[in-house]
Amino acid sequence: MRRVCLTLPTHRACTGTITAIAEEAAYGARELGAEVHLLILDSSPAPVLTEHRQAVAALFAQPGVTVHHLDEDEQRTFLREVATRSAGDAASADRLLELMLPSRVSYGACTNRAFLIAQALGCTSVHRRDSDSRYQRADGEPVFPLHQELTYLGQRADNVRKSATRSKLPPGSGDRRVAVAGGSFVGEMSVDVAEIRDLDPDTYGELVGLSLPEGSPSIWRNHLIDASFRGAGNGTFDGDHATLAPISPMRVDMCNVALDHEVYSRVPLPPATDTIGTDYFLLHLTHDARLPGLQHNRHIVNFHTEERRTDAGFLAYQVRFAKFLLAKAYLNTVYARTAAAGDALLDAEGHIEASTVAGFVRDSVGLDRTDVARRLDVIDRAYRRLGGRYTTVADTLADRRSRLLDEARDDMADFAHLMDHWEALTGASAEAGLAVTR
Repeated sequence: MRRVCLTLPTHRACTGTITAIAEEAAYGARELGAEVHLLILDSSPAPVLTEHRQAVAALFAQPGVTVHHLDEDEQRTFLREVATRSAGDAASADRLLELMLPSRVSYGACTNRAFLIAQALGCTSVHRRDSDSRYQRADGEPVFPLHQELTYLGQRADNVRKSATRSKLPPGSGDRRVAVAGGSFVGEMSVDVAEIRDLDPDTYGELVGLSLPEGSPSIWRNHLIDASFRGAGNGTFDGDHATLAPISPMRVDMCNVALDHEVYSRVPLPPATDTIGTDYFLLHLTHDARLPGLQHNRHIVNFHTEERRTDAGFLAYQVRFAKFLLAKAYLNTVYARTAAAGDALLDAEGHIEASTVAGFVRDSVGLDRTDVARRLDVIDRAYRRLGGRYTTVADTLADRRSRLLDEARDDMADFAHLMDHWEALTGASAEAGLAVTR
C-alpha cells in the first residue's frame, strides 16, 4: 500500500483546519487506497497547543490513517537524534538542529522537518497544507487536492498523459515521473499586500517588482506584478481540469502542493527565518529541471487569520515580506542559473543533482551587497510614501538595516550548508524511524 504524509505545520490556532485536514486524510485512505500519515507540526504557544491536542484527541479513528501531533520538544528530540546520526559530532549536530528548528518562524524549516519525518515514516510523498486555508465545496462535498495529487504524483508521465486534460510536456520528458502536483488558492491574497495595492498601485508595483528577475521586459513584468499573490482569483470549482507539464511557481501555492520523495530527499528548502516565499525553492527547481508536474484546479480557500490583522501581526508580516524582497536578490541569481542549466540539473537517472544546485547557492553568497542595499532603500521609501502604520514598518526596517543585510546573505550560506548535509540527514531519518503515535 502506498504510504504518504499529509502535513500541517502551524504556529497559531487552527482547530477547524485540523478537523478538515483529518477528513482529507480519511478520504485519501478510503477513496484512493493510500496509507495516510497525518503529520501536525505544532509550534503554537502553550494554550493553543492544548486546544490542538484536544482537537486531535477528538478525531475519530479512521482506517488507513495514522495521526502524529508533535510539539517542538518532540520534534527537537527526533531532529537531535537524526542530526547526531548524520553529523557525527555535537557541534555539527547543534548547527544542523538550529537550521532545522530555529527560534523564529521559518516557512522552509517547518517543511524541511516534514520532509525528514516523512522519510522516517517511509512515505513516498509529502502533501502540504496551511493553517490559514479551507477547502472548497462542490455538491455539498469538500474538494480535496489529495485526489489529484495521489492520482498523478510519482507516476511515469507518459502513463498518465491521456488522463490529464492537457499535456505540455517538454520533448523527451515522458519517461520521467511526476515530481510535483499542485493547485492554487481562491479568496484573499496569499501575501497581505492588498491594502498597499489599494492605497497606491504604483508603489505596489514597485515593491512587488522587486521580486521579479532584473531586466525583464516591461510588458512581461507588468503581467507578473498583476498576477502575483492573487492565486486563482475568486472562481469556484467546476470539475477537474489537470495540466501535465513542468509547473510554474506562479501557478501553485505552498498551501496546496505535494512533492515526490525523489525531490525532497535530495534537496531541502532554504531555512531562512522571518522570510516569506523562500519555501517555493523546490517549485522553481523542478520547473527549471523540466520535471513533469501536475497543475490542478482543486484550489484551497485562503483567508487571513485574526492575528495577522493586529498591529503586531501586521508589522511582523510586513517585515517578512521585506525580507523576502531582499532574499530575492540572491535567489534570483540562483534561479537564473538553474533555468539556464535545464536538463543538466539531472543525473543519468533523471534525479536532481544536489551538488550542482548547492554550488549555485554557495556562489550567490558572494553577490555584491550594493543591489541588496538598494532594494532596502526602495522598500524604505515605498513604505514611507504609504504613510500611516507603514511608517512604523519603515522605521523598524531602518533600525534593523545592518542586521537585515547580513541576514539576507547569511541565510543563503546557511542554505548551502544544509544542502551539503541534507542527503545524510534524510538517510539518517530513514534509519531512525518514528514511533507511531496514533
